[in-house]
Amino acid sequence: MRVLVTGGAGFIGSHVVDALLEAGHAPLIVDVVDASAHGADPEWVPPEVPLLRLDVRDPATWPQALDGADAVCHLAAKVGLGVDFADAPDYVSVNDSGTVEMLTAMHRIGWRGRLVLSSSMVVYGEGSYECDSHGPVRPGPRAVADLDAGRFEPPCPLCGRDLRPGLVGESAPVDPRNVYAATKLHQEHLCAAFGREHDVPVTSLRYHNVYGSRMPRDTPYAGVASLFRSRLAAGADPLVFEDGGQRRDFVHVTDVARANVLALTSDSPWDGPLNVASGRPVTLLEMAGMLALADGRGRRPRVTGSYRLGDVRHVTADPTEAARRIGFRARVTPEDGMRRFAHDPLREPCRGS
Repeated sequence: MRVLVTGGAGFIGSHVVDALLEAGHAPLIVDVVDASAHGADPEWVPPEVPLLRLDVRDPATWPQALDGADAVCHLAAKVGLGVDFADAPDYVSVNDSGTVEMLTAMHRIGWRGRLVLSSSMVVYGEGSYECDSHGPVRPGPRAVADLDAGRFEPPCPLCGRDLRPGLVGESAPVDPRNVYAATKLHQEHLCAAFGREHDVPVTSLRYHNVYGSRMPRDTPYAGVASLFRSRLAAGADPLVFEDGGQRRDFVHVTDVARANVLALTSDSPWDGPLNVASGRPVTLLEMAGMLALADGRGRRPRVTGSYRLGDVRHVTADPTEAARRIGFRARVTPEDGMRRFAHDPLREPCRGS
């Protein structure tokens, strides 16, 4: 099967390319190869894989990219929480406009095949919560006054009592809390609209916190695992926001890549979202501790009490549906993955470009 992988020179995309090759498929990469994210020429792109250095936002990209493609893994995106709202035009341009250009080109040529979208758990906003008095509830955004006072746990919106966090399923209401999250949800909606009109199955893989080799280092757009790893590589303590009690699900990039291949090759294509997660939630403080221990240089996580507006407190996934629909179950535990990640090579972005 010939598979177009947008963003295939990036962190997750390059691992998807590797997994496709291992499974006997023929990947083709479209990637702008932004030096600020990729560094110099990405040496991990296999020489036998064609790399089209093209921009997904350019309509001229797509006739060449889609020619002969049986399936598409759409991973090209601007990722992370970003610095502030000034990043919004870039997020919307790359994530939404780029996706629209791809779908429009598919429409014009009558493309039929499987489409797998790289989505994110950020579309959920806060995770699943239960109140002893009111059952399942959905707390709103946390108040700045509460965050300033160190009250990080969202209270029950009905009675103000403490809540119990749980696992989020794909049927949970979506509630994006930042610009990146809004663009990922819009990507899902755009692809779903295309799929309905053209009878094309669209699997939206909602990745949870992905980590592993080839992550970018020293950038505000990287995931928290990379930020901790960058601090350790510099001989510094990882800085943990809030009180470190935030619960997340860290899923290894090799598992994420395998989920993409399974979504493309399952006997019955799944049309809809699927959580891609390890099924082993940990707190940020626990994760930072695993990483620091594996680093072996005596550094310890340092809890700062600081916070970022737009962050949520707890969001962890129920991975049951992905196992049922495409046979995906994570193989890498957080403990094993963090031991590997502590010594994995990271990407070095080019400064000032």
